[in-house]
Amino acid sequence: MIGSIKGVVEFKDYPYVFVDVNGVGYKVLLSNSLLSKLNIGEKVKFFTHSHIREDMFDLYGFLSIDELKLFERIIGVDGVGPKTAMSIFSIGGKDEIIQAIIKGDVTFFSGVPRLGRKSAQKIIIELKDRLGSKAELDLSAYDSKESKDIISVLKSFGFTSREAEEAIRAIKDKDITIEEKIKLSLKYLAK
Repeated sequence: MIGSIKGVVEFKDYPYVFVDVNGVGYKVLLSNSLLSKLNIGEKVKFFTHSHIREDMFDLYGFLSIDELKLFERIIGVDGVGPKTAMSIFSIGGKDEIIQAIIKGDVTFFSGVPRLGRKSAQKIIIELKDRLGSKAELDLSAYDSKESKDIISVLKSFGFTSREAEEAIRAIKDKDITIEEKIKLSLKYLAK
């Protein structure tokens, strides 16, 4: 299994590039959005998923390990293959895909070829809980110590970590004091 490839873009055509790695050219399938950003002669590193069947060996490439992990979770959904999953990455980036799954946004997936409404719903249902622990804890807008303090206070009131994280994400105004954030979180959780 090939986990990553580092080399120079030798050839580019939809939906792949050839990456020259010390004289060996690897064909790596990419999303349309990533493919459009690359130039021939550019040095690249892709984290790859090897898709092997008796009649094929395809490499799917991503710029980050997080994108690769999300891709692998999506193809883990019954009935969703790697080409369909790569088409999802062509209509949106990792963060957009995660948000669509968390919010249950079936319309986000409507532009994906070979992915019907039922399959989109299946992706959302199967991945929402699995992505929840990581994606829902996207507190990057907050100082991590501040977030931990707020979560600690909310947990002392009997709320779970997940409930506390959800309440913090619901706060729209990021430029308020920690006390105000706690009050808004408590108000949100009281609903």
